[in-house]
Amino acid sequence: MIATTDISADLKAIADKVKAGQRITDEEGLLLFEKGSLGFVGSLANEVRIRKNGDKVYFNRNFHIEPTNVCVFSCNFCAYSKIYAQREEGWEMSIEQMLHIVKKYDGKPITEVHIVGGVHPKMDLKFFADLLKAIKAHRPGLHIKAFTAVEYDYMFRKAKVSVEEGLKFLIEAGLDSIPGGGAEIFHPEIREKICADKVDGDGWLLIHETAHKLGLYSNATMLFGHVEKYEHRIDHMKRLRDLQDKTSGFNTFIPLKFRNKDNDMSNIAESSVVEDMRTYAISRIYLDNFPHLKAYWPMLGRQNAQLSLSFGVDDIDGTIDDTTKIYSMAGSEEQTPSMSTAELVTLIKQAKREPVERDTLYNEIRNYSSIDQNEIESNPLLN
Repeated sequence: MIATTDISADLKAIADKVKAGQRITDEEGLLLFEKGSLGFVGSLANEVRIRKNGDKVYFNRNFHIEPTNVCVFSCNFCAYSKIYAQREEGWEMSIEQMLHIVKKYDGKPITEVHIVGGVHPKMDLKFFADLLKAIKAHRPGLHIKAFTAVEYDYMFRKAKVSVEEGLKFLIEAGLDSIPGGGAEIFHPEIREKICADKVDGDGWLLIHETAHKLGLYSNATMLFGHVEKYEHRIDHMKRLRDLQDKTSGFNTFIPLKFRNKDNDMSNIAESSVVEDMRTYAISRIYLDNFPHLKAYWPMLGRQNAQLSLSFGVDDIDGTIDDTTKIYSMAGSEEQTPSMSTAELVTLIKQAKREPVERDTLYNEIRNYSSIDQNEIESNPLLN
């Protein structure tokens, strides 16, 4: 806890710094979590959002491939993976099966495939390189955003190659960027409680730093609302902010709400919507060097994702097309996670924002703000 004799004066000082475009300290970030009201932090977050991105809200046309939910690790918060020795509900996809998913989108204006899954001992570095090559051979222009740092750590150690060697090998095979999963909470005290057997925070950061040095952009996540405290969230974001100062390689930060269905932490109550929105807002304020803040709508649900646009968020991910199971299995709001471009555009417009279709690296493809509702609903290209 921060000892202070005049909280209101301290909050006003933070507000003055944010309005002046100055960086807040770790102590000030913690004070926002402890004493900042929802309206207060939301207002400041929106100032940062407007300064960085105006009223634009980004989305892309994407789909997911989840190669397997079989995993050698046993994270306590995970309802998705099945331990390797107990695979009754597990699935393992071949390269041919995954390429079949890609082919379903032939002729459609999809720009990204997002590939993440469990850590399967038989799916090694060569297997995934062959997968990337097969996708690129079939559709060279499709951006491949693939594998979390947890997957990389395992496949590189198994192949006995360095992080740099392994990433170079996958880049040559077709890897274009890296998602932000597996970060959870970096602090070792919390990591020991929720995911003790997988790559630690330093290892996660090293993989992303190496990727940035090799020219790959990446995202970053934070799993919040379980056993962590506010100081652990600040510590997590500090490590990300420090690395971003060094490399400028992160595109977006994605706070992920802990869901308590069918996992070993089901006894822990989920965070409230108010706490979720405060976390988005304070993330936007604290991570001043991150260009974007994303609310992953399949996890939050459509209405709450729309609400987050008033708390510093400027990205709500993409169409997904019902191709992800990792969050629906964990009890997320969206059990059939798919939205058409028209639905995304409408959702964003209802929040009085400008819908902008982007590619993975935030190059703008089309601004939909001037398209009227009738065209949105009737245009087949938007469905």
